[in-house]
Parts: sequence; structure tokens; C-alpha cells
Amino acid sequence: MVLSFLLVAVIGLIGGVVQVPYVALGPGPTFDTLGSVSGTKVVDVKGQGAFPTRGHLMMTTVSLTENVTLFGALGLWATGRYSLAPREEYFKPGESQQDVQKENVQQFTDSQTNAQVAALRYLGYPTKVLVGTVTKDSPVVGVLKPGDQLTSINGRRVANTDDVQNSLKDTKPGQSVPVAFRRDSEPERTATVVLGHSDDRSWGFMGVTPLDRPDVPFQVKISLSDVGGPSAGLMFALAIVDMLSPDGLDNGQVISGTGEIDDKGQVKPIGGIPFKMIAAREAGATVFLAPAANCSEARQRIPDGLRLVKVASLSDAVDALRALKAGKDVPGC
Repeated sequence: MVLSFLLVAVIGLIGGVVQVPYVALGPGPTFDTLGSVSGTKVVDVKGQGAFPTRGHLMMTTVSLTENVTLFGALGLWATGRYSLAPREEYFKPGESQQDVQKENVQQFTDSQTNAQVAALRYLGYPTKVLVGTVTKDSPVVGVLKPGDQLTSINGRRVANTDDVQNSLKDTKPGQSVPVAFRRDSEPERTATVVLGHSDDRSWGFMGVTPLDRPDVPFQVKISLSDVGGPSAGLMFALAIVDMLSPDGLDNGQVISGTGEIDDKGQVKPIGGIPFKMIAAREAGATVFLAPAANCSEARQRIPDGLRLVKVASLSDAVDALRALKAGKDVPGC
């Protein structure tokens, strides 16, 4: 009897103290991209009159819990709201939670930028091309620097990043080409650049990373902390479109969704969609915008009362919201 008691006590001690090499994934907090957090608007348009909005566009997140004990992991799993995954799927060998958080924050920042470009491009606003980085072996070292606006290359106007590559495709390494650019508020200037050579292409090499950015007389500011990853991009973009559209996108509904978005407005798949749907429904959402590539997974665990809508682009999402507002059918998963 004493031996059995001691055995149970040891097992209980081990199960309650020893950590397992797994992380627990579950529903995370939701945020209304048309609303405010701690008195600060999540998405704010400055310098341009934004139109009133009626509904809620909820971005969803996934919680990740690490350093769980055996009993803690089993307890979370037993609730049916969490799933366990090997730690190495989320943390590389030697990588700390702080390292992952730093990467997630950068992805979140990039998602905000892509959302702004995609939304304003959808609304018909022009873009401009900025220099993002200059490689150390670039022929423009000392000529261009990050933040410069490219206006023309080789005599061709540059309005988006595709123009940069297209303007160089008929050049050769060693060829001299004019590059026009603006720096800060200075007048446009032109420099002659002798193009370099790159192993992955036959045409001339400039050695810069171009970035599309909105060319508008107002500012869109996104303010949200303690969130990471790229998957809020779609909902940020929809909020911007809603605020700058006189007829609005919804009819006062609580719309939720997820999806990484690129600066062209294409919606990419994300992870953790079952948990995001749970979070959405618990936040009162009745509609969930799901990336088309996630539909097969999402269909398997749809919470009661939540309608899935398939989207592959920002245009799809806007069309779907307008259709829902008008009481029309929308493509489901």
C-alpha cells in the first residue's frame, strides 16, 4: 500500500513538473480592425476623411503555450479547444521564444505594409517604388540608399516593382543606364549607373530590393501590439477599404477572417485556422473569411453558427462582403 502510494506520488510529481517537448495551440484573442484597443484606433486614416463604418471586422489569432508539463498538456488537450504539436515545428534548434517573437513581429509589420499597399491599390490609388535595401556589391552603392524613390530606369518610368525588372530586361552587364530618383523632399536627380553581373540572370544587375508603397497625400496608421505573424493582412486591408468607401462593406454584421496578403492583394494560406474559427465564433462572428487554400482543413471543424466564405484575393473578399450585405449568395468553402 505504501509502495503504491509512493509510486502514485512520484508519477504525480513527475507529471506536474517535468516539461514535455510539445507546444499547445488554441484560440487566441480577436481584435476589431474597425475598432479601438486601449483607446487607440487599430486602423486610422490621417489626413483624409474616412467614412463612418457600421460593423466589425475581426482579425483572429492563435495562442501558443510552451513549457507545458505532461499533466498540463493532457489537460489542455482534453478540453477539445487545444491541440499539441512538437516544439520543433515552431522553434528551430537553439531558437528561443524571444527569437520566434522577433520574427513574428517582423512578419506582422510586413503584413501591415502589404495590407496598405493592396487596399489602396484596389481603391485605385497610385503606388511609388522605394529602395528597400542595397546589396554590398551593388553598382549603385554610394548613389542610392534605402528610402530613395525610383522614378525611372533606362528611360522607362517606374511606378511599381514590376517596372524595375522590366526596365532592365533588355540591358546587359557593363551597360551604362540612367537612373532617376528622388531623395526626401529634394528635386529629382539622375545618375548614370554601370550595371553589374548576377549569376541568376542574363541582364544587367542593379543590386537593390525595390518596394511598392502607396503614393497618397494621407497616412494610414495601424496600431496593435503584442501580436505577431502575417495572417492579419486580409482583415487590415478590408478595414482600409471599408473606411475609404462611401457605401461601406457590411450591414452591421460581425465579420471575422484570416489570411496573409501580398501587396498585389492575393490571399495566402495560414496556420491554425480551426482555432481562429473558434475564437471568431466566441467573439460573436457569424461569417468567417477563409483563404481558399485553407478550405479543406477549415471544413472539418466549423463551429456551429459560423458561415465559411472562400476568398483567394482582396477583391474576392470585398465582393463577398458586398454580396452578403445585399443578401446574395457567396462562395463557401
